[in-house]
Amino acid sequence: MSQRQNISSGAKWEDIVGYSRAVRVGNVVEVTGTAAVDDQGAVVGVGDPYQQTRFIIAKIERALEAAGATLNDVVRTRIFVTDISRWDDIGRAHREAFGAIKPATTMVEVRALIEPTMMVEIEASAIITEAS
Repeated sequence: MSQRQNISSGAKWEDIVGYSRAVRVGNVVEVTGTAAVDDQGAVVGVGDPYQQTRFIIAKIERALEAAGATLNDVVRTRIFVTDISRWDDIGRAHREAFGAIKPATTMVEVRALIEPTMMVEIEASAIITEAS
């Protein structure tokens, strides 16, 4: 049986809600829904879904690295947005990070995220291959 590794970001919400920033089991890494919130708890890029998406992907990349993976290992992303009409800004930031990787992805509009100024939340799934 593969060993489970929970990766924490240290956010207070992890214990309050009962989750980990990422979980690795074997060669699979799952990164939880990630929003544009900095280490002090402030939302980054208020009103700018492109900047929020860039910040989120960098945050996901750090979680992947803590689990022994990279963005190149990502096979799927799920993007939740509060304004689907801004899909092109969000998609541009996603393409800049994943254009060569081209993971399977989904982008859906949701009514709201946990904090009203959050416009984007992204989950990622990665499979670490021997070539990584």
